[in-house]
Amino acid sequence: MRKTLVAAFAMLASSTAAFADASDGKVKIGILNDQSGVYADFGGKSSYEAALMAVEDFGGTVLGVPVEVVTADHQNKPDIASNIARQWYDTEQVDSIMELTTSSVALAVQAISKEKKKIDIVTGAATTELTGKQCSPYGFHWAYDTYSLAVGTGGALVKQGGDSWFFLTADYAFGYSLEENTGNFVKQNGGTVVGAVRHPLATTDFSSFLLQAQSSGAKVIGLANAGLDTSNAIKQAAEFGIVQGGQRLAALLFTLAEVHGLGLDAAQGLTLTEGFYWNRDEESAKFGKRFMERTGKMPNMVHAGTYSAVLQYLKAIEKAGSDDADAVSKALHAMPVNDVFAQNGTVAPNGRMIHDMYLLEVKKPDEVKEPWDYFNVLATIPGKEAFIDPAESGCELVKS
Repeated sequence: MRKTLVAAFAMLASSTAAFADASDGKVKIGILNDQSGVYADFGGKSSYEAALMAVEDFGGTVLGVPVEVVTADHQNKPDIASNIARQWYDTEQVDSIMELTTSSVALAVQAISKEKKKIDIVTGAATTELTGKQCSPYGFHWAYDTYSLAVGTGGALVKQGGDSWFFLTADYAFGYSLEENTGNFVKQNGGTVVGAVRHPLATTDFSSFLLQAQSSGAKVIGLANAGLDTSNAIKQAAEFGIVQGGQRLAALLFTLAEVHGLGLDAAQGLTLTEGFYWNRDEESAKFGKRFMERTGKMPNMVHAGTYSAVLQYLKAIEKAGSDDADAVSKALHAMPVNDVFAQNGTVAPNGRMIHDMYLLEVKKPDEVKEPWDYFNVLATIPGKEAFIDPAESGCELVKS
């Protein structure tokens, strides 16, 4: 069932000229994601709170008109997401849709946004197709993608001797993209991919898939999935004694939220990659504690990325002097990104926001000094290394 929450910042404009530059006398942002399924902790309602924080920090208005934020649950179904997106654009005066966890959903909504000439900024989905062959002049990919995850987690394990891989892959666009990118990176660095098996989204029984992975003899089992799927696979792998038998698990998309849900006893020692860590520096820690006060949890890269995307969108409207999508898109491409999420981030012609990523290791329980202090930062991966060269992305926008 669709659930919509509305937050309106009701400061009214005193200048009629300002209203002329913002359509409908307001700017309206939609946060569309999974709020009840396997990715509910990954982004969910906490991403909506992050969006509200960004609007509040910006001041609640832009060009003298109020900013509103609405949200809905797409249930990880592209048809439901598409129906919501069309209704938001056609009848509810939504100017931009953001977050969009689940790659199949993000691709569907980006196509609709391109058709309607509306800005979409993806923070929750991973497929590189968003800035590749299915790129859009109005589409932006903000927090991470499957290539950056492959460079981080995949690269670290190959260098540590994990040169043979078997993939446990979620059976939809995100999983395929993550498996392909990581597999290519493994091969380029002298490793081999000995096999793969695909599982349905939100499966509860990984036994047959894990047995295939175990019998493959691969040094590393790459979990090309996310959310509860990854957590359940890790829990069941422990029951089969996979790690005790000498194989390693690589959680290719695993965030602070999932580590908290799984618990340090099970997650300790895992290597993962995120675009944000709340305890990275003083500024991120302040943001994390504010976020904790509102949500009861610390933010992961999807939450912080959503905050950044909303904030930068409002800055772009202000810079453009209009909420017209063409003008805002031009401003988004031209402006550097400097906020709690990214420092000196840049937006490439294909819509990919290029920023540093972080290689992280989950601490042992006795290493934790304070609640949610779960990671050791092993390395900072510069943006130019973490993301595909935009000129090689396959996006026609780059070639024009």
